Amino acid sequence: MRKKIVLLGSGELGRELTISLQRLGQYVIAVDSYAGAPAMQVSQEYEVIDMLDGNALDGVVDKHKPDLIVPEIEAIRTERFYVYEKQGITVVPSAKAANYTMNRKEIRNLAAEELKLRTAKYGYAKNSKEFADAVEKIGIPCVVKPLMSSSGKGQSVVKSKEDIEKAWKYAMEGSRGDYAEIIVEEFIKFHSEITLLTVTQKNGKTLFCPPIGHRQERGDYRESWQPCVISDKDLQEAQIMAGKVTQALTGAGIWGVEFFLTDKGVYFSELSPRPHDTGMVTLAGTQNLNEFELHARAILGLPIPQITMERVGASAVILADKTGKTPIYSGIESVLKEPQTDVRIFNKPTTRPYRRMAVVLAYDKIGSDVDKVKDRAIALSKKMAVEPKEPV
Repeated sequence: MRKKIVLLGSGELGRELTISLQRLGQYVIAVDSYAGAPAMQVSQEYEVIDMLDGNALDGVVDKHKPDLIVPEIEAIRTERFYVYEKQGITVVPSAKAANYTMNRKEIRNLAAEELKLRTAKYGYAKNSKEFADAVEKIGIPCVVKPLMSSSGKGQSVVKSKEDIEKAWKYAMEGSRGDYAEIIVEEFIKFHSEITLLTVTQKNGKTLFCPPIGHRQERGDYRESWQPCVISDKDLQEAQIMAGKVTQALTGAGIWGVEFFLTDKGVYFSELSPRPHDTGMVTLAGTQNLNEFELHARAILGLPIPQITMERVGASAVILADKTGKTPIYSGIESVLKEPQTDVRIFNKPTTRPYRRMAVVLAYDKIGSDVDKVKDRAIALSKKMAVEPKEPV
């Protein structure tokens, strides 16, 4: 049952997934654009390539002849996945899913136009004039995102006409790959955001994790907590929408499906066909299986009888604020001397402002006040800091 797996993207999420796959006896080749990436440190082999280079990607696949290809980032020449599937290689969760979800245009068109899910109004733009027209059509305030980006890069909110030019330039600078196009979205007045981790199985029913609440800043998550407050009606609606979109995209694995909760109901926001950054809260033991263990089982076709809530938990990220290499961490002892806490350092070899370097985890028994657990995680995260030992 041992499979050879090519992991495309070797950051902190890929690292935890690799560990989960190793515990199930699998063979992982971690791929990224730089040496020493977190997942490379725990994999059997690694490759350093530009994953937007189709020939380089083909070279890795031809060399290793994997059973599975697992994409973990957006900036990949995903159209090659269709060719690999024809060669008999399993793309996780599927070539269709990877291609649709790596581009916000494809997934939004599928969700809003084909599946008729409730979403914010939206428009696209390839140049500054189209952008200005889209802003006028959608209205101010509005949210601006590159069609292809990660960790909130290039995302901003246009709050006045004076923000339009700046938002356009920021979106172009934050765009990954060669997709020079952005999406303009209606600003939804929501009272909370959630991630509904959804597990599709090869030989079993679709399962849903308890919903995860999260807070974002600069388009990237800062804290997440599980469970979050949500009405039964909203949860059922979110599960129906998540089930529809994952079924349409096909394949087995875990999906991070994001929703806005509003006074008018649930709005579909985005979807990732892989472990979600907000799902790192599950590393606090909030579930019987964390999101990486769930993904590993699902992509290998192993059974997942049930997902159960085991305790309340929260995560808070540690960010770098300087550019350099050989990171040094302080405050770990101060965090770990507190009961019901943990720290996960990602072992990234370099730092830069706002780069996510570690996460603090806090937890308590079922029925505990999740807000108090979240506040504890945030307070503990402020006791830690990361400094580069050497400048770049």
